[in-house]
Amino acid sequence: MDYLLNIKAGVLTTIGIAGSMFLQKLGGWDMALQTLVFFMVIDYLTGLVVAGVFNNSTKTVNGKLESRAGFKGLFRKGMTLLIVFVAAQLDLLTGTQFIRNAVIIAYVVNEAISIVENAGYMGIDIPAPLSKAIESLNNKEVKGTGIIETEDALSKVIDAINKPEGE
Repeated sequence: MDYLLNIKAGVLTTIGIAGSMFLQKLGGWDMALQTLVFFMVIDYLTGLVVAGVFNNSTKTVNGKLESRAGFKGLFRKGMTLLIVFVAAQLDLLTGTQFIRNAVIIAYVVNEAISIVENAGYMGIDIPAPLSKAIESLNNKEVKGTGIIETEDALSKVIDAINKPEGE
């Protein structure tokens, strides 16, 4: 029994060390990265609910849960973290501390939009200011890429949120 406990302790220690090294390479486990990771998890889970419970996914032909679409989503989330890694390394190279945070903020906004869209696919009413903000950002998407052009996007979101409903 002691042998199994030693193996368990060794495996958990290895996972802890690898996780710490990974987080350090991403620039640390600060509030920005925590928010991004939590939003990524929430987005993935709400996407599963949209497909699995509501059968209303835009990622599949029939709107239902498919493992291939789920794996693609996980790989996209992994690629997001790799881009954060690149940004963190660029910060180290240039001696700055804003590239990583700017990248994380952009991805947090993207994840937040996706979470709200998933809520909409579930039939949950979206408040008008939030809908206007999402519409404003979606209009800036580069066709077929999923990439949102960031030029003036934030000011358009702020304008959309502050704009009265009748306009």
